Amino acid sequence: MLANIFKKKNTAGIVETEMSFMEHIDSLRKHLFRAALYIIVVMFIVFLQKSYVFDTIILGPTKPDFFTYRFLCSLADFMCFEPAKFEIYTRELGEQLTVHLEVSFYLGLIVAFPLVFREFWLFIKPGLYTKEQMVTKGIVFVCTALFLSGVLFGYFFIAPFSISFLASYDVSAQVKESVQLSSMVDIMLMFTMLTGLVFELPVVVYFLAKLGIMGPVFMRNYRRHAIVIITIIAAIITPPDVVSMTIVTIPLCLLYELSIYVAARVYPKDEIV
Repeated sequence: MLANIFKKKNTAGIVETEMSFMEHIDSLRKHLFRAALYIIVVMFIVFLQKSYVFDTIILGPTKPDFFTYRFLCSLADFMCFEPAKFEIYTRELGEQLTVHLEVSFYLGLIVAFPLVFREFWLFIKPGLYTKEQMVTKGIVFVCTALFLSGVLFGYFFIAPFSISFLASYDVSAQVKESVQLSSMVDIMLMFTMLTGLVFELPVVVYFLAKLGIMGPVFMRNYRRHAIVIITIIAAIITPPDVVSMTIVTIPLCLLYELSIYVAARVYPKDEIV
């Protein structure tokens, strides 16, 4: 399929023209330029909203009235907990500006993801046959929905639990907790972006199954291993109660089950592995 990217096919799949290497590079350049432009525009808008971005979004999980803490308290009193208290400081003169630019870039990437991924798909799509284009119809919407769902899940659940766990963990009562701004932001971005990528698992499995690399039987055989790993991670990062751990565990397990279903649907029937 990758070799077919160098070819252009019409929607009827009849006329096929070979793209020269320079035409291919020129097409890639145009799509990359537009993708970068989308990110820069959103990044600029985010950069101008400094107070809201940092006070409400980035530092939100450090506040007792954050949505996640209020939501857990509304479920049961024993689930109420507040984030660990710690001071946030900077060590370098330009650290706040650097962090501001970093946050603006990643938020720009997240918000502009639908347009950025669309440009990537428009570059790949001409190299597909008509049948392949029909099968992957709606992929931009699906990938965007999965990615943004993962980002929101990471932001509202994974990140707050992880920050609370890491900030409250101590090796000695003599050690006082204070967190560097860049460290705090890196933790936030890591968990939100990584969770967004993890939520793309069904799409990755779709293509691996389509190529015959990963089948439903393989995923079912390793289901227990996956559930154990997910449960251990959830137990580490969540407060010491079953409900909080379940809130993190269930969506990730459902994601794995969805991936098995996808693999079963598209894996070649003559070699179920």
